[in-house]
Amino acid sequence: MLTPKHFTYVFQQPQRASSPEITILGRLNELGHPRIGLTIAKKNVKRAHERNRIKRLARESFRLNQHNLPPMDFVVLVKKGVAELDNRALTEALGKLWRRHCRLARAS
Repeated sequence: MLTPKHFTYVFQQPQRASSPEITILGRLNELGHPRIGLTIAKKNVKRAHERNRIKRLARESFRLNQHNLPPMDFVVLVKKGVAELDNRALTEALGKLWRRHCRLARAS
């Protein structure tokens, strides 16, 4: 997702899947395929290389799971403490949240 309008659309009525360090908000779109947006605040992750690592892993996790996901717009929000997770823990947390969104979409 590229424009603030897309992010605002998701923030209005999201489906929420959370872990202690990451929240993924999702809302159905009309496009027929999922999209991702990332918000990683300097307030929560101080160093640029850590923010870039988190973004890279989130995009890769989305790429690997996108064919199983419902046609939704997703916004990945991070909380304090996410920078302490290693790559494996971060990838596992994201995978669990993607699976939860799949279950939520089937239930609704």
